[in-house]
Amino acid sequence: MVRPTGRVLALLELLQSGGIRTAAELADRLGVDGRTVRRYVDHLVDLDIPVEAVRGRYGGYRLAPGYRLPPLMLDDDEALAVLLGLLAGPRTGLLTAAGTGTVTAGETAAAKIRRALPERLARRLDAVMQSLAFTAPPGEWATPATGVLLALADAVRHRRPISLRYTTRDGRRSERTLHPYGIVTHAGRWYVTGTDPGIGQDRTFRLDRIADARALPGSFEPPAGSDPAQRVLSGLAEAAYRHDVALRIHGTVEQIRARLPAGIATLEEPAPEDGTDPHAERWIRVGVRAERLDWLPPVLASLDRPFVIERPDELRDLVIAFADRLTASARRT
Repeated sequence: MVRPTGRVLALLELLQSGGIRTAAELADRLGVDGRTVRRYVDHLVDLDIPVEAVRGRYGGYRLAPGYRLPPLMLDDDEALAVLLGLLAGPRTGLLTAAGTGTVTAGETAAAKIRRALPERLARRLDAVMQSLAFTAPPGEWATPATGVLLALADAVRHRRPISLRYTTRDGRRSERTLHPYGIVTHAGRWYVTGTDPGIGQDRTFRLDRIADARALPGSFEPPAGSDPAQRVLSGLAEAAYRHDVALRIHGTVEQIRARLPAGIATLEEPAPEDGTDPHAERWIRVGVRAERLDWLPPVLASLDRPFVIERPDELRDLVIAFADRLTASARRT
């Protein structure tokens, strides 16, 4: 049997989720009648929790705007999900900068949540954390500043132009204006993508290289069907790097993409001939821009598809040397 105190706490949890909740909705969720809901609301008000009654056709109850209640009301599944997410954050780059020091914002948040949990649940979660091991240490990710991330997210949501102070890879600093379409995380880094209104071109910026972000007056409309993630992947594949690699690989798009995804390579598919299967294996031109070439020979070998290296000659020499090492290892007894 559910005690009245438990239902009062359940009512508080519903109100903390935000918005206006009608008396009928609350009664249905709590399994009581409307009169009892009003009595539970009075209990919360007696505890100095500012529950407001909103009149009108769409009226109901809500917590006063800006009010935040300290206690956390998490069940076992929710608490485990939150703490595992905070623990995995440093290993995926999904963190924001937390100022100076060696303790991350994720670690301090996890500690606060741990202290707020009932002892029974906290002990069970401690057992999970102590039993858990990762196969690699946290990556050295360049994380964005919290203020920059929040300013960009607000500009994306409200379609506002934003001014950025940006430092390029070679250390050049500049002031940029951007119509931001979305924020994307890829390979442990954060990016914002949009259009530079001054030159009318798509631009993608790394958030960890942004020193300051300020919203500007006005608004904009993003293009129809805009896909921020695809924009970032295409921009990374077409960015200027030290080596411009051109290949022809015999296979399907799916086979090639399994080893050379969109963020690494561009594909130029020939038009299928009449009567042929458009998904059949064929020669496809592949472009790759890379700072180093030493990782490409094992990737091409793992494709296990016929390929031709058009440029550069340095890659051809690396592939031959890699094949010689494989042959020597296979013959070794």
